[in-house]
Amino acid sequence: METQQLTSTELSQFTGTENWYRHPIVRKMLYTDGIRHMMNKAGAYWLVDEIAYQQFHPRVKTEEFQVWILATNLEESTALLSCEDGNDRVLCSKQIPYTDFPLAEIKIYVSDNVILLPSEY
Repeated sequence: METQQLTSTELSQFTGTENWYRHPIVRKMLYTDGIRHMMNKAGAYWLVDEIAYQQFHPRVKTEEFQVWILATNLEESTALLSCEDGNDRVLCSKQIPYTDFPLAEIKIYVSDNVILLPSEY
């Protein structure tokens, strides 16, 4: 799949959402227009899947508000995905051995089973 260019400025244009999308496997999880745009434009369906699947992790599932950070090493095409509780306490993290995600970093929030961009919060 060929991905298109995605920018942080472009993602910051999303405020609120008009539509809610249900994750196909973790049915309790919803995501917003901004997340859907990011998934489609960057081919980052895997990122939303990973966030949804991690909702079963013992340290993550009890947190109503989560900050997910994907820090990408663009030169090596690797990344670190981590989840924090909003107070800089790391709940879990995972090495991503390969990714073509186009941004050096993205933050994604999860609030009450909704995956959204910070500008949509």
